[in-house]
Amino acid sequence: MAKDLPVSPLAVPMPALPPVAGVRLGTVAAGIRYKGRDDLMMMVFAPGTTVAGVFTSSKCPGAPVDWCRKALEGGTARAVVVNAGNANVFTGRAGEEAARLSAEAAARLVGCAPSEVFLASTGVIGEVLPHERLTAALPALHDGLSPEAWAEAARGIMTTDTFPKAVTRQARIGGAPVTITGIAKGSGMIAPDMATMLCFVATDAKIPAAALQSALKAGVETSFNRTTVDSDTSTSDTVLLFATGQAEHPEVTAEGGEVLADFRAALAGLLHELALQVVRDGEGAQKLIQVAVRGAVSDASAKVVALAIANSPLVKTAIAGEDANWGRIVMAVGKAGEPADRDRLSVAVGGTWMAREGGVVPGYDEAPVVAHMKGREIEIEVDLGLGEGSATVWTCDLTHGYIDINGSYRS
Repeated sequence: MAKDLPVSPLAVPMPALPPVAGVRLGTVAAGIRYKGRDDLMMMVFAPGTTVAGVFTSSKCPGAPVDWCRKALEGGTARAVVVNAGNANVFTGRAGEEAARLSAEAAARLVGCAPSEVFLASTGVIGEVLPHERLTAALPALHDGLSPEAWAEAARGIMTTDTFPKAVTRQARIGGAPVTITGIAKGSGMIAPDMATMLCFVATDAKIPAAALQSALKAGVETSFNRTTVDSDTSTSDTVLLFATGQAEHPEVTAEGGEVLADFRAALAGLLHELALQVVRDGEGAQKLIQVAVRGAVSDASAKVVALAIANSPLVKTAIAGEDANWGRIVMAVGKAGEPADRDRLSVAVGGTWMAREGGVVPGYDEAPVVAHMKGREIEIEVDLGLGEGSATVWTCDLTHGYIDINGSYRS
């Protein structure tokens, strides 16, 4: 379906993606749902690779999520297999069987235990995954794996995405250089609570699973957990981080410690950029929106208020229509269920304060706000005037395109 959609006007170009030592990857057309495009991706990792993962908070997760949660207990990984077009969700025992058989088939090719194979699926919910097509395509896929195929992998996992999403970063551990590269897919059903959001990141660093998990969890909280397209949390959201241990650097303990400071910062930046690329590709999106809330009673409260604004259909459609209707922002603050005082509330758009202390700013001139609303990137700022809590989240506008895409998703 992705090839039939116009590329988002907010798209960013694919960067050059260098190989990550200890990673080979590739894609193939397995015919799982799509015709005439690659829809199956595989990564294979060097022996000894450690793994971390963060998954959807949905109470109705897909079989691949259940499989990965169990596999994560081992702390090591040799492969990940990802299919697009079928989410393998709400498929009961058939879904569990499809996951098991897929992992076993990949394990035989790699020469590892099935528990070292991680799985992810994205696409239509409620249809049995034709795992025989997947497993039949794996041998040729495995034979063609290459350290250079990051761009192909980013394209192979797309569904309604209109552009592939990838980021690479360099970091240092004890002064020694390491590489971190990641790809993601996501366009709709995006309200991560941990994102239909899949993300796969690999590094050549040698990091114990516990330290890797800590770094990933912190990075996700300030990136994917601060974005929303449509307020809907997918059944399949998965972020996996693999450390192949091929780089030479000082030893990292399970606690991580200060030696990982630069790595953690680089990882957080990479995840943040991938998360923003997902929002930039929000289904039908024409504008990227930043919502910053300060003056809340706590950071957690500020985040709830910011997401209430970001998820409001009235706010999002006003921005789509380039209407400087700050009343809708006030409405969203009020419905958030968090402490707020109308007579202390201030609202700004594009750096222009429109309302302060419960009323319109004297002499308020709407012209600069109107000009800002015509741009591709919109900034909303809210000061609750109650405390020191703050949070920033990112979303996109809500257009007719969102309805067009999702009204015909299965056709």
